[in-house]
Formats: sequence, structure tokens, C-alpha cells
Amino acid sequence: MKSVDDVREAGGADRERAGAAAGTVAGAVPAGKHAGGRRPGETRTREAILDAARACFAERGFDTTSMRRIAEAAEVDQSLVHHFYGTKENLFLQALEVPLKMPQVLAAAAEGGRDGVGERMVRAHLALWDDLSTRPALMTMVRSASVHRVAAARLRETATTILADALGNVVTGEDAVLRSNLIATQLIGLAMMRYIAVLEPLAAADTDTVVRYYGPALQAIVEG
Repeated sequence: MKSVDDVREAGGADRERAGAAAGTVAGAVPAGKHAGGRRPGETRTREAILDAARACFAERGFDTTSMRRIAEAAEVDQSLVHHFYGTKENLFLQALEVPLKMPQVLAAAAEGGRDGVGERMVRAHLALWDDLSTRPALMTMVRSASVHRVAAARLRETATTILADALGNVVTGEDAVLRSNLIATQLIGLAMMRYIAVLEPLAAADTDTVVRYYGPALQAIVEG
């Protein structure tokens, strides 16, 4: 005859077998496992490295930023930087990706026709640079454009595609492309001196003041 302990043990074994069988049904995943894709810890590490790379490239540029410095900024071992991104060049390309919100912000600023579009574009441009989630990528692109061909190409793409598309309905005429180029030049120059060269008192001026003085210059180009 089985003892009470024997019955309990048998019942526990039956429950364990039932649980194991249920885990194989419909692709069930055992506790602590993931059904596929990158594990959450890997995703967080990869994002932390990319954020650190953007900050380092924005501050130092491509040539003077090392993989070791990026690893230190991300607080990870340097081998992980190589594991996720391979080379510094590849990591730099990832850091150059234009923020997804940029086309949306500029397009929204261009809505409403020509009246006041110069001031709206300046305000939107400053908002993107003041946003800490988008500034590092923009700084990396602008700071590195003079010394790195890929950064220069990305900057040209931003000027001739994203900005030109946003202004497509307000900058018209035979010289529309030239005027769009001039507007891009004005905005990039403003960002360079305010955020990278930190020219005072421009760098410390409030947004409304910059918009009031700079907006009319863009408006003149818009109107031709």
C-alpha cells in the first residue's frame, strides 16, 4: 500500500509531467525564454551604445572618437561595441540616421502657405536642435560633414530631400531648387554657430528672439 507521502510524490510527478506537456503546446515558451528576436537585454545594450556613439561623435567628430571612448560612455566592454556594430565606420553610419520626426516637424511648419513660413521654419528647426533626442544625430551630421564624405552626403540629402519636400508647396518657380538650397544653408549655418561653435550671444539667445530676427531672412528667400 502506498503511503500518504507516496501519493503526494506521485501526484507531484503527474503535475510536473502535465506542465511539461502543456509547455510544448501551441509553441509555448518555457519561463525565462523568449519566442524569438533579440533579447531585451541585448536591445537595451545596443541602444545604449548607439546613444553613446551619437553623443561622442557629436562632441568630438568622427576622427577623434574611438571605440574605447564609446564603450566607456555606454558603460560596456569594448568587445560588445564590436559585437553589435562591427567597425567604427558602421557605427558612425547608424549614428547619422536622420531622426524620424524631422520630416514631420518641418512639413508641419511649412503648412499654411507662404505667410509667416520663414518664422515657422526657424522655430521648427530650433525645436529639433533643442530636443535632446534629436540633437546628437544632427550635431554628428553637421560637425562631421566637412571631413567625412558620408556625413556630407547625408547633409546634402537632408537639404535636398527632407527640407525641399517640406517647402515644395511654398517655394515655387524656376529657381525653386536654388532658393531651397539657400534656405538650407541659412538653417544649417544657424545651427552651426548656435549649437556647435557656440557663438555668443546667439547661443544664449531665447528662441523667440532668434525667430524674430532670423525668420524674415528666410521669408525673403521663400518669396524670391
